[in-house]
Amino acid sequence: MAGHNKWSKIKRKKGVADAKRGALFTKLIREITVAAREGGGSPEFNARLRLAVDTAKSASMPADNIDRAIKKGTGELEGASYEEVTYEGYGPGGVALFIECLTDNTNRTVADVRHVLTKLDGSLGTDGSVAWQFDRKGQLIINAVRYTEDAVFEAAIEAGAEDVIGDDDELVVTSEVSDFSAVQDSLRAAGIEPTSAELTRIAKNEVAVGGRDAEKLLKLLDTLEELDDVQKVHSNADIDEAVLAGVE
Repeated sequence: MAGHNKWSKIKRKKGVADAKRGALFTKLIREITVAAREGGGSPEFNARLRLAVDTAKSASMPADNIDRAIKKGTGELEGASYEEVTYEGYGPGGVALFIECLTDNTNRTVADVRHVLTKLDGSLGTDGSVAWQFDRKGQLIINAVRYTEDAVFEAAIEAGAEDVIGDDDELVVTSEVSDFSAVQDSLRAAGIEPTSAELTRIAKNEVAVGGRDAEKLLKLLDTLEELDDVQKVHSNADIDEAVLAGVE
């Protein structure tokens, strides 16, 4: 299925080691704060908050930082009020881009996003211009060396997962958003701990991008994700393996 391409895997391998930890923590804190504001401060009863806290813990965020972010979201501590905004656009090679942001200043955010797109051969689109090209899904990554595909498949499918695919290194479990928590709980009940879990957008169909367009696209994706207000960037690009080999 679309969504399990080599670029996604490379990004996971690079992970925190390739990112500035402070910038990563800023994004995670914003997500925790908004999740707590929208659904309450108890991870047990707030699936979005539980996911955000789990992600923060996997990135080695100190517990005090997590607790403060939750309290800011619930109003127990003062803090900035973040708004969820999305932008749609296009990158080199005509690929679709869906950009998710959390911001306390939408004017600044749209200006920053537009500047990066314009500078790096992309363009900002109108609302709805590319959103239809993506499905909202839950996605869990499992270490294929540590756990067998049969065990993962049995626990995931029985809990409502749509698919389990992968290779020798990792297995990718995909589900509907409504089944995401149940699938995650089923895996953990079977003794299977995902290396990452997220709600994401998966392209319905991927667009092949190679050569100079692929190089420019990688630069654009990296630069967008470096913006403090940008949480995630989704694209429908199937980037040429020869180009990706240079960034592994």
